Amino acid sequence: MVIEELNTVVLLRDADEHGLERGDIGAVVHRYSGEREMYEVEFVTGEGETVAVLTLHRDEVRPMDRREILHVREIAA
Repeated sequence: MVIEELNTVVLLRDADEHGLERGDIGAVVHRYSGEREMYEVEFVTGEGETVAVLTLHRDEVRPMDRREILHVREIAA
């Protein structure tokens, strides 16, 4: 499945330096064209505050499946 800008994606690894965990949900804000599939993904709190914007390779994210449900957790300090 192709990942496009504004798609919702799931993080496939922890990003401890940003308090993010595998399974966190983000939105693709930019898709880089070229040989490698790379994305800028924004992760936000429930109130819309940006936690981090990460540049991630295709093997670090996957599209969110329409049959999945969101889960809430407190962000690490």
